[in-house]
Amino acid sequence: MENPMTEVTLPDARLVSAGDIALSVTDVGAGPAIVWLHGSGPGASGLSNFRANLPAFADHRNLVFDHPRYGLSDRPTINGPLIPHSGEHILAALDTLGVDTFAVVGNSFGGGVAAWLAATAPARVRSAVLMAPAGLQPPGIAIEDLPYGLQLIFKAMRDGVDRPLMETFINTMVFDKSLATPELIDARLAAAQRNNPEWEGRPIVGDLSEVVPLIQAPIQLLWGKEDKFVLPAWSTYWLDRLSDVELHVLPHCGHWFQYELKDRFNELAGEFIRRNEQ
Repeated sequence: MENPMTEVTLPDARLVSAGDIALSVTDVGAGPAIVWLHGSGPGASGLSNFRANLPAFADHRNLVFDHPRYGLSDRPTINGPLIPHSGEHILAALDTLGVDTFAVVGNSFGGGVAAWLAATAPARVRSAVLMAPAGLQPPGIAIEDLPYGLQLIFKAMRDGVDRPLMETFINTMVFDKSLATPELIDARLAAAQRNNPEWEGRPIVGDLSEVVPLIQAPIQLLWGKEDKFVLPAWSTYWLDRLSDVELHVLPHCGHWFQYELKDRFNELAGEFIRRNEQ
């Protein structure tokens, strides 16, 4: 079993102007920029998703964001689809930080935002690593028919978060249940209770079916074979719309690819990002 909990000393997060709101970003390292975008589960944040991966990318400037309403970022009322809302504010924050071009890594909801960035700002995105990204799903699927993991997120946003729900959520995220430690569950629960609900009302995540074909940057898709949130079979919706794409589906892995298979993620994503900097 890989150890996903490698410690790394990081600078404090800071708030940066992102248009009409401020976003929290941890800015560490020097070199070509990588933007890291987390998923949407209760208690999620940039560092909760990616802290253990950053040492493998120490030759880059790593910009680890919290989406609007998550982590330490501002909590605006969001009207309209969530993916473009987050993407627009990430781009505004990058303008504030003076970052022109970048690679982007996104997990789940963050993968959808990363794809939106690649489609909307093609001159800025060198490459994108998307882990079980949101934004494409079976046409016409009803919200009540979405996978079990997504139902847990909706329940948390609707009803609030307690420890039994967080324990179920974390155990659903991973294939290897030994990674769902009491310490991890408690930390995510505390973060979720500070920010819940991260999404208000009935969320409209955003349909990317029309913008994904516009992507010019090379794309790497990473999926855990046992993902119970964004199903591996849904990868076909991405493959059908992307021209420069590679797909890796790995066994014994759930929705948290970069956490559960940390070393394999670092190897695959690191090689892909560096290859597309040449």
